[in-house]
Amino acid sequence: MAIESLQDLYIEELKDIYSAENQIIKALPKMAAGANHKNLRASFEEHLEVTREQVKRLETIFTDLGEKPTGKHCKGMEGLIEEGKDLLEEDADPDVRDAGLIGAAQRVEHYEIAAYGTVRNMALQLGLTNHAELLQQTLDEEGATDKRLTELAENGVNKDALIGRRTS
Repeated sequence: MAIESLQDLYIEELKDIYSAENQIIKALPKMAAGANHKNLRASFEEHLEVTREQVKRLETIFTDLGEKPTGKHCKGMEGLIEEGKDLLEEDADPDVRDAGLIGAAQRVEHYEIAAYGTVRNMALQLGLTNHAELLQQTLDEEGATDKRLTELAENGVNKDALIGRRTS
């Protein structure tokens, strides 16, 4: 597809995000299974359900546009997920691994925040306020997830990782 207008770019960016979200849906159960801290595991499991709802919102937007959400593979998300997968395969202290998983998850969240902010702004420029509202809802959820991950890191996981390193 030739990208000749903001509308074309908007659709391409939405397809990229759709691919990213579906990759996340496949990765989150593995991250949850690899998490040592129960609150971190629960956070990954909760975000899986949130992500499924985000995909539904994207599908609503594609239906409204008369477009199919498929046809693009998000290479950026693929790389971020691969880094998290590599961490899960490392021989690491479980608490240290959890600290690393939080970092990997936050990199994913920051990527999504940037992507959703971009398409929300495009939707506004295109006069698609209903899309912008749906995208803002997802943007708010991604920000809340990032904040929750920071709280998990600061209020336990990183402290436990520090102790684990000292006792090794």
